[in-house]
Amino acid sequence: MKLISFAIPCYNSAAYMGKCIESILPAGDEVEILIVDDGSQKDNTLEIAKEYEKKYPTICKAIHQENGGHGEAVNTGLRNASGLYFKVVDSDDWLDSEVLLEILEKIRNITLSGDSIDLFVANFVYDKVGQENKKVMSYGNAFPEEKIFSWNDMKRFNLGQYILMHSVIYRTKLLRDANLVLPKHTFYVDNLFVYLPLPHVKKLYYCNKNLYHYYIGREDQSVNETVMIGRLDQQFRVNRLMIDSCDVMKVQPKKLRNYMILYLEIITTVSSVLSIKSENEENMERKKELWNYLKKEHFPLWLRMRSSFLGQGVNLPGKIGNKLTILAYRLSRKFYGFN
Repeated sequence: MKLISFAIPCYNSAAYMGKCIESILPAGDEVEILIVDDGSQKDNTLEIAKEYEKKYPTICKAIHQENGGHGEAVNTGLRNASGLYFKVVDSDDWLDSEVLLEILEKIRNITLSGDSIDLFVANFVYDKVGQENKKVMSYGNAFPEEKIFSWNDMKRFNLGQYILMHSVIYRTKLLRDANLVLPKHTFYVDNLFVYLPLPHVKKLYYCNKNLYHYYIGREDQSVNETVMIGRLDQQFRVNRLMIDSCDVMKVQPKKLRNYMILYLEIITTVSSVLSIKSENEENMERKKELWNYLKKEHFPLWLRMRSSFLGQGVNLPGKIGNKLTILAYRLSRKFYGFN
């Protein structure tokens, strides 16, 4: 039985995918590594994936697909997953192998006890090039540690603290029951992967260990600020899909509802702030349309978000609005690890 399926979306990843795969291999036959080649053209990504499959046939599986983008590669991984739990690891990131073995033991013990969890959360590290002291996203202030708990047991999240893709290991069946399908040819779908299944999550577990290393440093990286401004249409698409995914104002329990609204606030702030920074009329019109859409289709949510200091910051004119926008900008940079 495979405990965890790891999906690794790869697109022209030959230069760094090996480090990612090698960091998971110590987990052995209790895991599977689904190496999804997303139609790579510029290098030998697929050949490397096949070499790992040949060398580790009980662990690695090479999957080729026509180019569909990161989201479709995740979809393909989920369709092929046989593990009880499912995790996405980007090909330029890696895991701490020792922490992975500890987490695998915890999941194994939970499974052998006859219990299960919907969402396993661990810490991740912003592994930024040239930065000696790496920022760690941990959740000890928000979650009970080393026990199964519910949303009602959740404590308060700090401003700028969120559950991102790097943090999560979902139960595979939960993702399938939630009909999770990410859009093709769209960046920033990681937010959808984390956000959409949350209303289905009942039981959680938090391990206060640094599992995931989130690499930040490539100039062409999707979360490079300049690149993001050039792809704002996709950021707005993801933003709207998150808004429409459910009636978040009716989500229960209340602590989960408040967290999901907070998550939407920061994503909408990122969209709005990058529009302002772009100094582009088309992007500013997208920003206006998003807030108008929110007001028209989800008025209670609009009222809640518009009255928050982030909502005010990206919508108020004048000196006060500028000061709040600067604060919102700093928070949005921290969200993606720009700082």
